[in-house]
Amino acid sequence: MCRLLLVENPGGFSPYAHLDAFKQLSRQSREFQGHGWGCAWLDSNRQWKQYHNIQPVWEDSESFPTTTLFIAHARSAFRDEGIKVENNMPFGDEENVFVFNGELQGVKIKAEGRIGAEKIFNTVKRFYRNDYAEATRRAVMVINRRTRYVRAMNFFVARSDAVHICSQFSEQPDYFQLRTTQWQGTRIICSHPYDFGSAEWQCVDNNCVYTLKLVN
Repeated sequence: MCRLLLVENPGGFSPYAHLDAFKQLSRQSREFQGHGWGCAWLDSNRQWKQYHNIQPVWEDSESFPTTTLFIAHARSAFRDEGIKVENNMPFGDEENVFVFNGELQGVKIKAEGRIGAEKIFNTVKRFYRNDYAEATRRAVMVINRRTRYVRAMNFFVARSDAVHICSQFSEQPDYFQLRTTQWQGTRIICSHPYDFGSAEWQCVDNNCVYTLKLVN
């Protein structure tokens, strides 16, 4: 399955070291995660900028500016299908950025989208009524009710003021459980821990939906 990374520091940071670690995690993963990748970051005006590449993340040498929030996604296409750059996450619009990791079997939801992850994103947006935290909770509840089996469903819905996070898996916690840490003002959520200063990593709770508030 795919890999996720979120790094946030209100004082600003260079994504380089985090992205380099993410490249190594993706390259060394037991499941192939080289079907392209993408990232998004907030610029100095707190507007989203995005980048996508069909190459594996570890083969890309693109550099990115200092930011306060950086999100990356390395893709492992389900059944090796739909390998096109337009299917690479993050998906997003002017206000939202979305990344997903997991596998849902027997899903019956009415939502537009080229791939399942985009349908989940559109389901969240369908429930939005001036509260993305509530929209995320309602979407997760409905998706679970209308899915035969959720192997895993981890995703971020990121906005300029908050990130709404879903952590859910039914097997292989060593692979699917998100990890998080905080060190010297930097907060990280990733599919797998990596060396970062003296940071101590913790597991994100299973079957939870929560909101990470951002400092503007």
